[in-house]
Amino acid sequence: MEALILLGSLFVLIAIGVPVAYALGAAALVGAFWIDIPLEAVMLKISDGISKFSLLAIPFFVLAGAIMAEGGMARRLIAFASIFVGFIRGGLALVNICASSLFGCISGSSVADTSSIGSVMIPQMEKAGYSRVFATNVTICGSVQAILIPPSHNAVIYSLAVGGSVSIGHLLVAGFFPGLLLGLSLAILVLIIAYKENYPKGEVVPFRQAITAAVEAMWGLVTMIIITGGILGGVFTATEAAAVACVWAFFVTMFIYRDYRWRDLHLLVHRTMKTVGLVMMLIAFASSFGYIMALAQLPAKVTAFFLTISDNKYVILFLINILLLCLGTLMDMAPLILICTPILLPVVTSFGVDPVHFGIIMLVNLGIGLVTPPVGSVLFVGCAVAKLSIEQVTRKIWPFYIAMFIALMLVTYIPAISTWLPRALLD
Repeated sequence: MEALILLGSLFVLIAIGVPVAYALGAAALVGAFWIDIPLEAVMLKISDGISKFSLLAIPFFVLAGAIMAEGGMARRLIAFASIFVGFIRGGLALVNICASSLFGCISGSSVADTSSIGSVMIPQMEKAGYSRVFATNVTICGSVQAILIPPSHNAVIYSLAVGGSVSIGHLLVAGFFPGLLLGLSLAILVLIIAYKENYPKGEVVPFRQAITAAVEAMWGLVTMIIITGGILGGVFTATEAAAVACVWAFFVTMFIYRDYRWRDLHLLVHRTMKTVGLVMMLIAFASSFGYIMALAQLPAKVTAFFLTISDNKYVILFLINILLLCLGTLMDMAPLILICTPILLPVVTSFGVDPVHFGIIMLVNLGIGLVTPPVGSVLFVGCAVAKLSIEQVTRKIWPFYIAMFIALMLVTYIPAISTWLPRALLD
């Protein structure tokens, strides 16, 4: 009954339009009142939820990504990617996906990826003869890589959701191969579509122009080396790497690229702090909600429920994937990570699934949800950038869903895709 009251109050509050963060906090209070827990305990859990040093990685990652997103990095990465794949039939679509891979290594945000890459690539692809809907679908689906390839602040949120028992560094490194696998799946798909639709080939980039593009892009790509190389080399913790990357991103944007105006910098910081404030509030209230869930023994009850369905690990993982895909269409990524991780992690660990592996499974699942109606935030941003309706875009997006689902199944059932690299480099 306690679990029913807790979850029921949460879903009712969300259904009537209460913001998710406030709904989590209010539901925790309702649950605490029902099981006769002092409300002061809930307040202490809210405070404890954001009193962690590792949380500093989130504002630094978000700010570094925002600085590079608005400082001309996207245009330079597109020029850099064109050197390698721009001359193939459907090359501009491949450039789009490759640029998203590279930009994801800097921003860690699918929304920033879509708005930055899309504002350049969608008009450029349409001008070259691609359909605007196809260009939009390539952009939004390619941007899902950003939540997997380090630095992903959603990986930091997952680490917090498991109580800090999983290293942020391990999670960041674990997402590298799954992110590339997702990009490869989309690349194969766009090549098939390009040949079927007879989309144009691009031109080979002249050598001198290629050198210029590579040099300009390398300044920004050093951010990726700082983050990943610093963590792997043991020079920085993930939080320290985020702080150093933020300083480097500022230096490159303001003193080397100089595409961003100093008088606009305070507006960028303001937007970043608003985003960080929302995330921190969500984490704080989710911490109290998770505390009441544990007291109500909800994770144990969910584990027992799944065991009544099957004792086969692969069946359970498939069912969890379907559940997460459905939930991802109804709620944004961060709250789902904070709500579902304490419930589902005990289920999968009882079957011997590595928590790092499960974290990547969750990120891929919920990443697909970002481009799925009715609440796919990346889908909305892509439609706004392309000036298309959601109906126009989703009518032609189903092949991309198939490609991403194949990547999800590979990540789910081949654990080494997620776990080999962190074990090889960090253990």
